[in-house]
Amino acid sequence: MPLVEASLLDILVCPACHAPLREDEDAAELVCTSADCGLAYPVKDDIPVLLVDEARRPG
Repeated sequence: MPLVEASLLDILVCPACHAPLREDEDAAELVCTSADCGLAYPVKDDIPVLLVDEARRPG
């Protein structure tokens, strides 16, 4: 089951670098597709939390 609707995912971008986001259903996160950024934003109660301060850093 998708974390967010496909139409919403099409317009969401990373707040830090404006790259598209992809779903990581196992971790319940939306992950930045930029190789330089890679922040992972949590999805809580079906709502993406697109705050840089709440994002998990890559690595």
